Amino acid sequence: MAQTLAEQKSGQQTNKKWVYLFQEGNASMRDLLGGKGAGVAEMTRAGLPVPPGFTITTEACNAYYANDERFPPGLWEQVTQALKDIEEKTGRGFGNAVNPLLVSVRSGAKFSMPGMMDTVLNLGLNDETTQGLAQQADDERFAYDAYRRFIQMFGKIVLDIDPDLFEHALEVKKQEAGAGTDADLSVAALKDLVAQFKSIVQQQSGKSFPTDPYEQLREAIAAVFRSWNGARARAYRESEGIAHNLGTAVNVQAMVFGNMGSDSGTGVAFTRNPSTGENKLYGEYLLNAQGEDVVAGIRTPQPISTLQSDMPQAYGQFQDIAHRMETHYRDMQDLEFTIERGKLYMLQTRNGKRTAAAAVKIAVDMVNAGVISKEEALLRVDPKHVVQLLLPRFDDDARARALSSDSFLARGLNASPGAAVGKVVFDADRAAQQGNNGESVILVRPETSPDDVHGMIAAKGILTARGGATSHAAVVARGMGKPCVAGCEALKIDLAKRQMAVDGKTVKEGDTISLDGATGEVFSGAIETILPKFSEESDLAQILRWADDIRRLQVWANADYPRDAERAREYGAQGIGLCRTEHMFFEEERLPIVHQMILSAEEAARVETALVQLEEEAARSGRQDPRLHERLADARKQADSSEALKDYRDALTKLLPIQKEDFRGVLKAMQELPVVIRLIDPPLHEFLPDYSELIEDVTALRIRGNNPDELKQKEELLQAVARMHEQNPMLGLRGIRLGILYPGIIDMQVRAILSAAVELENEGIHVKPEIMVPLVGTENEMKFARDRIEHVAEDVLKDAGVSLEYKIGTMIEVPRAALTADQIAHDAEFFSFGTNDLTQTTFGYSRDDAEGKFLLKYVEMGILPTNPFQELDRQGVGKLMEMAVKDGRGVRQDLEIGICGEHGGDPSSVEFCNSIGLNYVSCSPFRVPVARLAAAQAVIAENAPASDTR
Repeated sequence: MAQTLAEQKSGQQTNKKWVYLFQEGNASMRDLLGGKGAGVAEMTRAGLPVPPGFTITTEACNAYYANDERFPPGLWEQVTQALKDIEEKTGRGFGNAVNPLLVSVRSGAKFSMPGMMDTVLNLGLNDETTQGLAQQADDERFAYDAYRRFIQMFGKIVLDIDPDLFEHALEVKKQEAGAGTDADLSVAALKDLVAQFKSIVQQQSGKSFPTDPYEQLREAIAAVFRSWNGARARAYRESEGIAHNLGTAVNVQAMVFGNMGSDSGTGVAFTRNPSTGENKLYGEYLLNAQGEDVVAGIRTPQPISTLQSDMPQAYGQFQDIAHRMETHYRDMQDLEFTIERGKLYMLQTRNGKRTAAAAVKIAVDMVNAGVISKEEALLRVDPKHVVQLLLPRFDDDARARALSSDSFLARGLNASPGAAVGKVVFDADRAAQQGNNGESVILVRPETSPDDVHGMIAAKGILTARGGATSHAAVVARGMGKPCVAGCEALKIDLAKRQMAVDGKTVKEGDTISLDGATGEVFSGAIETILPKFSEESDLAQILRWADDIRRLQVWANADYPRDAERAREYGAQGIGLCRTEHMFFEEERLPIVHQMILSAEEAARVETALVQLEEEAARSGRQDPRLHERLADARKQADSSEALKDYRDALTKLLPIQKEDFRGVLKAMQELPVVIRLIDPPLHEFLPDYSELIEDVTALRIRGNNPDELKQKEELLQAVARMHEQNPMLGLRGIRLGILYPGIIDMQVRAILSAAVELENEGIHVKPEIMVPLVGTENEMKFARDRIEHVAEDVLKDAGVSLEYKIGTMIEVPRAALTADQIAHDAEFFSFGTNDLTQTTFGYSRDDAEGKFLLKYVEMGILPTNPFQELDRQGVGKLMEMAVKDGRGVRQDLEIGICGEHGGDPSSVEFCNSIGLNYVSCSPFRVPVARLAAAQAVIAENAPASDTR
């Protein structure tokens, strides 16, 4: 009988290799074995002291989910077979009451996700094996400490029991026993705790704690698989841009014990300082402890350097291994180790998480040392690192004043650099809620746990009372680029009262504090921040110079004011890709003139248009039609007597010198470099007061009746706002449509741009203005704009008696413009993709409404891979862009094409722009260095396909 498809698939899975012994893997198998599994496999192959074990593949995790959260066929049989290999290598038996083998069960995805998934230690213990462990170690206290830890960890992770229940019982027991730390508890106290913990399990889960080691193992493996899709893991992956379909591996490894007395210990170390990049061993350890004690921040550990005096032989061996691992991987390593009765064991090596400053310094130092190439160095620096290096820091004078005043609260460990100011929040849920609503918050916790990650993502900074430089808070904060002060033991946090006390001062939830992750200082109130200086001597500047040597794309900036242009140039911008003229209209002293222009525009345009049409008609007919000339004379009289036209022209006349000075400042700041100035784009009503506010003002003025002049002005504004109301302003009277109906605005702006340019040229300052027409959708709109611009330009240059090079182009921001790019290119010398509006019009989304109501849910549900307003939609918007590039250059070979939406600073979008042959990307000044790096990485990626999937 023929097998069914399901039976064939089941048979294939039964024969599939799900489990690899450590000696069977290697460093190149990260996709299959995860980072941790590949690392321990490589250390095993190198002959390092690694406890034996095996790795269950990431494919098994994905198969588990595909099989309705059940083990795929053949997996459990391979696990039990691999256990025999560990038993053989250790000489111990799994479940053997006399000589028990205990194992750890750890997660390990391809990309490091510190603390985001689950780990179970001491697995295999029950009442009988605990007795055997005590006899084997000749230490009953150690055995029962391991047993209570196992029940606590298994209960929390596998049985999903509230960990506070165990913690509370532990704290009560310590108080009863007068014990300062867990290590001070007696054997009798630990036995009592074991019994209490079992009772908690029974009460909370409705069943007894499992005593069969094989059942324990099976449940623990399933729990680690489930942790891949836990809330904290998903939140972390979304924050870090890691794909959700990779799955996690599971590492099962023979336990070694750091809690067997003063000659035992455990620690975490980095081959270089992960905060600064200094080439010096950096880390922490605890004597008589297990691994979770270090990373959880439950006890404040000792710096790794003091291990040299505590255990000189183990320290020397560890130092040698650390050097070997960094040399082998050619990158900073994050190492975990345990010392059991003086013998060193290595548990992990992986590329270490690091701050922005450390990433850049390590990359430059390794190039200078000949360890890696410049191209490798550029790929080692994440573009987000560049952003973090340019974030504000505390003003030195303001910080000095705070240090010498009552504002200074405490000093902890400088766990992750950066300045953060925000409201104190004591739990992760509230921090996430307030942070996602746009509030600046500082998450304050006794210590953080993986369950706090969603709050850490939303917070501006993290402060903990316990924990060290390798605690969960420190490691995660460094990876996210968040300022963090850890181990601030002077803080007395009362979670119930939602307040903390330090040195007689009380800080309540909602109060503002400032923390400096570089110095470890914490202050009450807000300290002034300043932007860092961008030094050409810095490691970042060196990285960017290497990037400039490789990239093809130019990097321009969006800047509306001279100060923005100067900042952009300082950061390496090669031009201004978008100078928005309408932002200049919003300045307070100009608004009355703008209001005058708007209130008179409609009537003035009607009178002026009628006059122009008659003048054109008369010019065509000559003197043959006296009635026409009579009508023309009447139109001129009407124009001369039109108050609206006078007000309109008067307003434009007043705005002309103001706009000229605006443009002069930006052009001067960017001398010798191109400056793209966009003509007015938004609808006119955006410059007027809000309709509902005007209604309230007019009503109040009518009731009071004491200010008729102001009432008249407000009523005129109210009527204008009502007249200009549109159902969908984004698709209404704006951009070139506004310019066609009110061409005087175009004339004034073009005259201001070119007059400013002429003045600067006469002063010996060479400038390159480019005039951009917004929202063009047809070739006739573009032709109208070009004719109008050239007419004004001819007048300006003729009056000045000079020649001037300038360009006329358009923003491609509606699909029709992209689809008819070959037609529009006849009258446009450059295109600039306005990808914010192009994304809106392509998807049919209103960005504000979409992001507020459904778009983020779409991303969460997988309907969209990413937010298309943050990362360019290649399949839709990208296709339109490719078409416009090809068709536009088919008509005008030298067509200059760039992008000026927010996507210009997004690394993925920059890569796409590089691939379709754009000339430049334009972004905010602060993202110019990001785009410079991303543009170089795009070129490197073309020549060397990426091995990572994010």
